[in-house]
Amino acid sequence: MQIYLDYSATTPTRPEAIAAMQAALIDEWGNPSSLHAWGQRAAIVVERARVQVARLLNAPAEAIVFTAGGTEADNLAVMGVVRQYATPQHVIISSVEHSAIAEPVCWLEQLGWDVTRLPVDTQGRVNPLDLRAALQANTVLVSIIYGQSEVGTLQPIQALGTIARAHGALFHTDAVQVVGRLPVDVQQLPVDLLSLSSHKLYGPQGAGALYVRPGVTLLPLVGGGGQEAKLRSGTQAVPAIAGFGVAAELAAQEMTIETPRLIRLRNQLFEQLADVPGLLPTGISGATLKETLWHRLPHHTSFYLQKADGETLNGKTLVRQMNLAGIGISAGSACHSGKLSPSPILQAMGYSDRAAKAGIRLTLGKQTTEADIDWTVMVLKQVLSRLTPELSLSRLSY
Repeated sequence: MQIYLDYSATTPTRPEAIAAMQAALIDEWGNPSSLHAWGQRAAIVVERARVQVARLLNAPAEAIVFTAGGTEADNLAVMGVVRQYATPQHVIISSVEHSAIAEPVCWLEQLGWDVTRLPVDTQGRVNPLDLRAALQANTVLVSIIYGQSEVGTLQPIQALGTIARAHGALFHTDAVQVVGRLPVDVQQLPVDLLSLSSHKLYGPQGAGALYVRPGVTLLPLVGGGGQEAKLRSGTQAVPAIAGFGVAAELAAQEMTIETPRLIRLRNQLFEQLADVPGLLPTGISGATLKETLWHRLPHHTSFYLQKADGETLNGKTLVRQMNLAGIGISAGSACHSGKLSPSPILQAMGYSDRAAKAGIRLTLGKQTTEADIDWTVMVLKQVLSRLTPELSLSRLSY
């Protein structure tokens, strides 16, 4: 039995998106910048997809800039803003950003930029009052992730964006994990820039987009032919964009049914793992699990191993054991060259280095069923009992 529970890493490309990609490869393979019929057929595919993605966000089509994925969209948002300044200014991010934001901001620090990393509470959430206090006269950009990919935390984007906008700073959010899973309306959200990715919503890998609010100026990362309103030069990947567009359109249509279904499955998984000794959900210190679920992605569960001992039992060990049983989950911390590093996200939330190496993530999707949840819980309990036979059957209170 094979069960995939790593939908936050990537989603399987849906058949309708594959069909659109095949049509583009076979019949619409021209260069969209060409003026002849072959080029114009491809250009129509790109512009149709732009409309489809824009509708998912309730955005004007011209506000959508296609990229190669969420990482490029994040980089374009940050660097596209800061490259307009001749001297270093001030940027604010959270301490739980994805590396696609955290790494470019580290580069900025090396160039002399002033960077504030806002702390988070034990649930992984930014306090809007901390943002208000951190703003400076020369703050030019605030970037706060919408839905955290490792622990599932949703940030108070409405409040944060309102504060940034009132101050006059541009506000960007990495919404890669949110778009397609929760309604996102850029006419209502106070955002200037918003990143999304095709392969998180059942489109193909290699496509993403940045929403740029009309009137916001960016400088491009790449010089060239001036495609994508001169913000992303290079011939567009027409097949990937076509698949992205179809996936976005279908996500908008299905969200009202699919999101509640995922929430039910997510809650079922949390409930069935609630009595497993040594396995604790992340982000509930100082609150009940029920309270934290209001601020969690609908498809996302995350835990840490309380009795992890580093080499023999950690998040990576559990991922490998579950994979041997045919179940795909992910570790909540990064693995580089075989060395397991503490998760900076869990560290920012107050977890010890040992606990920050012991995180796991189980994320659900369209193909997940109640039977999958039941089977996964049974297997996970068996694996943990084998790896940690010394644990008491009684659950420690949290």
